[in-house]
This record gives sequence, structure tokens and C-alpha cells, in this order.
Amino acid sequence: MPCFGAIHLPSGLTRFRIWAPNAEHGVMLEIPGREPLAMTDVGEGYYEIQTPCPPGTPYRYRVSAELSVPDPASRLQAGDVHDDSVVTAPESYVWRNTEWQGRPWHEAVFYEIHPGIAGGFAGIEQRLPELAELGITAVELMPIADFPGARNWGYDGVLPYAPDCAYGTPDELKRLIDTAHGLGMMVFLDVVYNHFGPDGNYLSAYASDFFRDDVHTPWGVAIDFRRRPVRQFFSENALYWLSEYRFDGLRLDAVHAIRDTGWLEEMAGFVRAHLPAERQVHLVLENDDNQVHPLEHGYQAQWNDDGHHVLHQLLTGESEGYYSDYAVHPAQQLTRCLTDGFIYQGEPSGHRGGTRRGEPSAHLPPTSFVLFLQNHDQTGNRAMGERLTALLRNDTRPLRAAVALLLLAPQIPLIFMGEERGAITPFLYFTSHTNAELAQAVRDGRRREFEKFRAFANPATRDRIPDPNEPETFARSNPYQAEPDEEWMEYYRNLLQLRHRLIVPRLEGARSLGAHVLGLRAVVAQWLLSDSAILSIHVNLGAVDIRPDWLQGDHEGEVLLFESEPGAGRALYDGVLQHGSTVVLLKESA
Repeated sequence: MPCFGAIHLPSGLTRFRIWAPNAEHGVMLEIPGREPLAMTDVGEGYYEIQTPCPPGTPYRYRVSAELSVPDPASRLQAGDVHDDSVVTAPESYVWRNTEWQGRPWHEAVFYEIHPGIAGGFAGIEQRLPELAELGITAVELMPIADFPGARNWGYDGVLPYAPDCAYGTPDELKRLIDTAHGLGMMVFLDVVYNHFGPDGNYLSAYASDFFRDDVHTPWGVAIDFRRRPVRQFFSENALYWLSEYRFDGLRLDAVHAIRDTGWLEEMAGFVRAHLPAERQVHLVLENDDNQVHPLEHGYQAQWNDDGHHVLHQLLTGESEGYYSDYAVHPAQQLTRCLTDGFIYQGEPSGHRGGTRRGEPSAHLPPTSFVLFLQNHDQTGNRAMGERLTALLRNDTRPLRAAVALLLLAPQIPLIFMGEERGAITPFLYFTSHTNAELAQAVRDGRRREFEKFRAFANPATRDRIPDPNEPETFARSNPYQAEPDEEWMEYYRNLLQLRHRLIVPRLEGARSLGAHVLGLRAVVAQWLLSDSAILSIHVNLGAVDIRPDWLQGDHEGEVLLFESEPGAGRALYDGVLQHGSTVVLLKESA
């Protein structure tokens, strides 16, 4: 039985359990219309009680004379994060696709989506057939843990077990996942285990041991994973999403901010030990430190920010902020990304003041890395939230070339919602804090964040940065408000059909054969696939055609798999790699 929260038992009783080591006078269970019930101190800071209580019953915990709080392991809130928690009945949803066991990792093509922008759980469910037809095999939901208000990226969550009510009910979330499984699609959840949001987190009042007073993250005090109850709280949370909701995998946000990395390995082992062996469940990390060792202990892949940064620099020429680390020899760095995965594997980072970043990654298969041209961070953390379609709207050739590289290279591709539609709407940072001081602090902090950038050095210019708390900021971020660009849709569809038909079946065991710089913004990379076929991708993101000596070699036996521009393949055979083009060749084994 789970250690935390309200669990409705077959006997009709409900077991309530909370870890409250600082509750000096004990904990009372409060249920509207009933006298408060004293919970039993069962040791090590835990309090527990069993009482008749049907699903749908609201409740709170009184942890002191002055304070009653929602359940930190609430499965559902009656309203927002400060309101009552609600007893749930997990068995109330009847699953239709009970035979689903998942898909192999190498078949993944991710589509990252914000549930609120997409119309909630029901809205995403309605989009699934179109995404399946496009070639998406894995839908990744941005965080859904209950956060304050109705608009948020999800990284301000404070109740990790409770799907936010603004997105729909638990049964609607289960139906979304069930429908996806019926279409052959996996569903992943982005989870935040490195911090709690600033509004609605009461843990410090009765469980201060949850946090470290000696370590801070960019988002607040660090969580203390040295404590066994803390480790168990989050390990059980991961299992909860994978078992009760049948998510196919999790993406763990910013694990570099989790100081006790031993917990990552522990959690991976815990969930796999408690799930049926036949289920294919995948765990993915975001790790800004480029640490590789977790991939050797239960995790399938990490997000490849290096790959995004160098491709963005090659496409836009931007060199401020973290792009400065990719502005000197970007083509050479792209070859390292395509061969080794990470670019920074222990080298000093100028952007980080010379701090060495990363670990050797060349021994890992290409499918250990999730590659993307855009995602919520890289788009939304721009001051004005511009997409690449807006930044490159005067010449889409380089973007088309980069998309072809993304979708046909062996690394696991991720598409950010709206990319496939050619959306030019921004994706902005948005919140809905009701606390005026907090809303002002977020607004000021957002603008202060960009004062070192040349374009926003002037305070008057910074004042034009959208206010995260304004409803219009959220509304402007919707890529579905305009009709899709059918040319872009068809482009993505064709590329994904090629990937699934000719590349995915050969990905297990694929390895790099190396890559070479062809020009200032041009490279070629090759991979040996599992059936000994050789995949070659030639990409030129520059504005001029090039005639590198490397192209003069023998192309006998190579088949043109894809050209991002008409005639680019023929030109390649003639020794020319056209500007803004990608050409993909496949040489079958002898």
C-alpha cells in the first residue's frame, strides 16, 4: 500500500497518512460536517488513521492550532492548491485497452504539449488521431501537478500527486491515456522533483526536514533527498503515475538540481520492481550538467540541450547567453553532437565562467539522446517567445533542412506543439498568481532576467516583455488558434513516414561512423544501422552552396532517401551541397 495520502480500502474505510515530524501536538483529520479526528502517531514523524469515508469526501489535516493544510499527497483537490483535498476511487475508471504494454524506446517520436493550451485533457484526447496520423508515437504532457490558479507552465506545482483541476478530472486524464494506447501511442509525463512552487506549499510548517537549508536551486530551497521519507514520497509518486494512470514513461525535470543523485538510481529500480515485467516503461532525464552516469542505471535517455543550442546558433546566428558556448566553431560542435551525443563532455564552459561541464558520452547509442529544435524552455524562455518559424520567416530553407536532420537522424526526435503546423504564434511564459506581490515579483524577475541582453538593455524595451500574469499572455501562446500550414504538415508527415518505415526498424544497435565538417555551417554524419546499412545525412544550414572535397567520393550503392529541396540530391551527386538543404542517403549492406 502507498505510504502517503488517502487510500480508499476494500473494507470501505479510508486510510489517511501524513509525514509531519514538526507537528508538536499531533495531527487532526478534518472532514466537513464531522468532529476532527486525532490521528495516531505511528513513529518516525508519521500520523495515520482509518475511518469510514467514501470517495468524493473532502478533507484536510490540522497540523497546529493555527494551521490546517491540504494533503501533500492529495490525489485530487476540491478547488485550488489551498482548498480541501478529496478522497478518490482509482478503480472507478474502466480501462478499454488493457492489453497495452507500451512500445520499444527506439520507436519514440515525441510531441511535447501544454495541457492548458491544448484545451485540457479532453482537448488533447481530441487531437490524438491527427497526431497519430502525423507519425507521433509519444505524447509528452508538460507538468500537471496542482499549481496555483488556472494558468501555469506547470513547474510551480505544489501537490505532486494531484492532476490540476484546470485541466480536467482524473478520469479524463485516464481516458486521454487510454485513447492514446488504442491508437498505438505512448504518453509521457513531465514531473518536477527538484523544487516546489512558491504558492501553496505548506510543507515547511510541519515537515521542514523536506528541505535543505544549506542548498538552494534557482527556484527556491532544495529538497532533501538524504531523508528516507522524502525519497519514498517521490519514488511512490513516480510509481503512482506509471501504475494508476498507466503513463508509459516520465521525463524528470532539471535533475542537476537534485543533489543526492543516488536517489535517481534508487527510484528507477523501485518503479521497475513494482511494475509488471512485460510493461515497457521509459524514464528520461533533463540534466543541464550533461551527466551521463544515470543513463547506465535505469534511464533510457536525456534531453540533448547541446544539440538544440548548436542548431539554433547555426540557424539564427545568435551568440548571447548560453549560445555563446556554441558560436565559435558551431559546425565542428554539431559533428560532435551527431557522433557523441553531448558536445560538452568535461570541457570548460565560457558561459558558466569556465566551469567544466559534462561527462564522456561517445560510448552511448544515439537513441540515448532526445534531440529537438524547439521545446517549452528554449522557446518560452526567450523574452518574446519567438518560434523558429518567426525568426526565420524570410527564408525557410535552413529550417526545413534542420527539421529533416531532426526527424531522420538516429537520436530520438521531439517536436514542440505547433511546429508541425508551421505556427508563428509565440510561446510565452505565463502564470496566474492571485497574490499581487508574487505576481509583481515574477513580472519584475522576468524582465530583470533579460537586462544583460543587448536587445533589452533599455528599461523601456524590457517593459515590453509580456506580463506572465496577464490572461492575454496565455491566450497569445496558443498555436492552434490559426489554421495549420498544410505544406509544413505534409513535410513533417513525409519525414516521419520515412523514419518509421526505413530507419526505426534498424535503430536498435545503431552506432556512429563519424562526422565531418564540410563548411562553416555544413556537416555530414554517418551511422551504421543494425542491419549493417549505412545512413548518411548531409546538411548545409548556410546561405551559400558549397563544393567540399568530401563529396567527390564514390556514391555507388547509395539510395537517395530524402532531399529537403527539389534537386538537392542530384546536386550532391555532382559534388554540390546546396544552401539551406539536407540530403539523406542510405546504403544497404552488401
